[in-house]
Amino acid sequence: MRNVTVAATQMVGGWNVEENIARGEKLVRDAAAKGAQIILLQELFERNYFCQKQKPAYLEFATTVAENPAVQHFTKIAKELNVVLPISIYERAGNCLYNSVVIIDADGENLGTYRKSHIPDGPGYSEKYYFTPGDTGFKVWQTRYAKIGVGICWDQWFPECARSMALMGAELLFYPTAIGSEPHDATINSRDHWQRTQQGHAAANLMPLIASNRIGTETEDDFHITFYGSSFIADASGAKVQEANETEEAVLVHTFDLDAVAANRRAWGLFRDRRIDIYDTILTKDGKVNPENSK
Repeated sequence: MRNVTVAATQMVGGWNVEENIARGEKLVRDAAAKGAQIILLQELFERNYFCQKQKPAYLEFATTVAENPAVQHFTKIAKELNVVLPISIYERAGNCLYNSVVIIDADGENLGTYRKSHIPDGPGYSEKYYFTPGDTGFKVWQTRYAKIGVGICWDQWFPECARSMALMGAELLFYPTAIGSEPHDATINSRDHWQRTQQGHAAANLMPLIASNRIGTETEDDFHITFYGSSFIADASGAKVQEANETEEAVLVHTFDLDAVAANRRAWGLFRDRRIDIYDTILTKDGKVNPENSK
């Protein structure tokens, strides 16, 4: 038996970085007090979701990992509370700007950075203006408590991301996110779709999944997004074992026996029965395989 307790959280945004970090710390301390060992905060929690509009001034929000206030602050918190913290930041690296997560281990060590691979672009979610597509590839980290994989928001819609992290040995999947209404079309509500696609990742990989979203309405000129909240924890069958509502700050905690989860994953044989010799189409844009590339 190897029990690991995880937490998903959600909170409102705001433009004051110090206030947001303090709000995040409160949630982390609450989760740790409830026994959580790996605690997830939402995507880009340092300030409002600034990608609704393309504004050059907002590009100045990016910092290096070393200079980032959230990384500096939560490094100390992780060490104090003996918890693992994936911290979402707007990263500047040379001339490139990334949507990144920094993995802080329970002793305060920086284990490395994952840069968001899939960058969306649409009304209210103009991320291609702000972020360079990530160059790290998918990654997993051996933390004090478990080997974890972390994707970021739009990554969660791609089964290749979750499967890749599972193949690399992840035992738990984490997705910080910022998703809500569509400013151009109030009839669109993707909340349930958003949850179900991630529940599918958990089920297909027989691996627990933890997702954290933000709450509240954020306005940018003539646009506004009401974020769905609905953060959740899914078990290895894809069933939701913890779920927050759409409007309230929340800390969700659940314990998994990772040895039992691993034994169940082996027993199902899904990874045993994969046919990588016939998956060539996955590496194409249109499903047409070039015979020259199959040799």
